[in-house]
Amino acid sequence: QVQPVESGGGLVQPGGSLRLSCTASGRTFSSRSMGWFRQAPGKEREFVAAISWSDGRYYVESVKGRFTISRDNAKNTLYLQMNSLKPEDTAVYYCAVKRSMDYTGSYYYQDDYAYWGQGTQVTVSS
Repeated sequence: QVQPVESGGGLVQPGGSLRLSCTASGRTFSSRSMGWFRQAPGKEREFVAAISWSDGRYYVESVKGRFTISRDNAKNTLYLQMNSLKPEDTAVYYCAVKRSMDYTGSYYYQDDYAYWGQGTQVTVSS
């Protein structure tokens, strides 16, 4: 069983930066693709970024050039570096993990992922 745990959220001013982390237990971390989703108040949960087991990276258009997803397999940790933050980035951010050896090339939908963290709040406000 995999239990992702997010950290690193907080309050930041527009234009600022935050780095989210997600640790996931288990010896098969390196064989799993993972992603970040977010949910703003009153809105549907949406895809933000994903990284495949082979280090392919995928982003929603609104964060391209500002957010960077990465992973450290030795630490069983997924990251989301968020720069040039905007008020519209305010949301609860969720870490999502695919099943081990799920090599399908789909990353954008919630159903693509088997395990979810509890979320971490990111608030961008002056």
